[in-house]
Amino acid sequence: MSETTIKHKEKAPKSLNFAVITCSTSRHKEYVETGKMDDRTGDLIVQILRDGGHKVTMRKIVTDDKEEIQKAIMRALRSRKVDVIITSGGTGVSPRDVTIEAIQPLLEKEIPGFGEIFRALSYREIGSAAILTRSIAGVSKGKAIFCLPGSPHSVSLALKEIILPEVGHIIEHARE
Repeated sequence: MSETTIKHKEKAPKSLNFAVITCSTSRHKEYVETGKMDDRTGDLIVQILRDGGHKVTMRKIVTDDKEEIQKAIMRALRSRKVDVIITSGGTGVSPRDVTIEAIQPLLEKEIPGFGEIFRALSYREIGSAAILTRSIAGVSKGKAIFCLPGSPHSVSLALKEIILPEVGHIIEHARE
């Protein structure tokens, strides 16, 4: 790691506030019908973040609908209690996968290296199926946004190997 990177990471915040937004029509329907949040992937994200010394200050399940996803993201972007937004679900290639289409226009700057590295790490584990994810990341209004697949294994990989090691560094630069 370069000397400059080390200095930047030293200045970066160590504990951040996260919004976790699950994009899933089936999870949302079940939540509306039962009042219970049955979201294994979202629960895993929360646990990994807490284990890393971070807080989850917002949690939401939305349907696979561009407008609903954008409303949830805009709410998180306006919140003073949120530094980073993580979405799970809706990053594939099926017609109902619209998370990327909803969030990409809201990004002020994309971080293409995130998706590239994530797919490279995924390729080592699952092979060529890694090309099916369209995971992206970027910044908007001084906050970082990461769009992850709905798979528990995928979110664990992304959080542990890429996001948590760099998110403070990203926020440091996004707020300059």
